[in-house]
Amino acid sequence: MDLILGILYGIIAQAVTFVQLQGQFKFIWAKDHPFLMACMGIPISMLYLGSVKYMVPYFDGQLWPSRLIGFAIGAIVFTVMSIVWFKEPLSTKTLVCLSLAVGIMCIQLFWK
Repeated sequence: MDLILGILYGIIAQAVTFVQLQGQFKFIWAKDHPFLMACMGIPISMLYLGSVKYMVPYFDGQLWPSRLIGFAIGAIVFTVMSIVWFKEPLSTKTLVCLSLAVGIMCIQLFWK
């Protein structure tokens, strides 16, 4: 359950981070209110803290698995949201990088 909660917190944190950083290119309001967008950093930080809080114990106190899984989650969420929000196509280079991120996540999750 800890791993699932850690990944869920990570997905939500990455999605909200995407909105915070890329929202200025989608919404005029976000572009016109950078201070309020920056204030999103506090709840985002709480989500990242929650993610690490649950993942590190799952991996017996090791820090690296949570960091690498967090990286992979970020790459996957960014890919999905950039396609959905901006209709940005996937180049071969992006697909290779995304595949590497998924590979990193699989190594951390399934290589015991």
